[in-house]
Amino acid sequence: MWSSRATRGFTLVEMIIAILVLGFGLAGVLVAFQQTTKGSADPLIHRQLLSVAEGYLEEVLSRPFASNLARSVNGCARDGFHDVDDYAGFTNQSVCPIDSTTPVSGLELYTVSIAVEAMALNGVAADQARRITVTAQRSDGQSLTLVGWRTHYAGP
Repeated sequence: MWSSRATRGFTLVEMIIAILVLGFGLAGVLVAFQQTTKGSADPLIHRQLLSVAEGYLEEVLSRPFASNLARSVNGCARDGFHDVDDYAGFTNQSVCPIDSTTPVSGLELYTVSIAVEAMALNGVAADQARRITVTAQRSDGQSLTLVGWRTHYAGP
């Protein structure tokens, strides 16, 4: 029985070329997936850094500008801090709640440092304004810095 060449199928050369093309295409797709997966945790880490830094900055900004009470430090607990200046030079080796020395579970890789500087601000004298810089950092070197200002104003 005699059949035409069109109905016989693929040649060996065509089959090898098809396998190579599909192999390179699959390799390209896998490289794209690998790059996407490798960076998928970065937004979570950035958000955690931001949340930690915001929490500490809000805590400092909520304190009175000045008080006559002495600062008392107990590990990473900050419930003995009475005013903004008490936070100057504060460094935590782990993130803790304000009234506890026990680190927050899951945030052991984070450290926080706070700097408080007397600095003039748009016509407000340096002795009446504080620039607060909070830096949250992970053990892998990623860090985020937030800056806030607190002035000595007369309350109601």
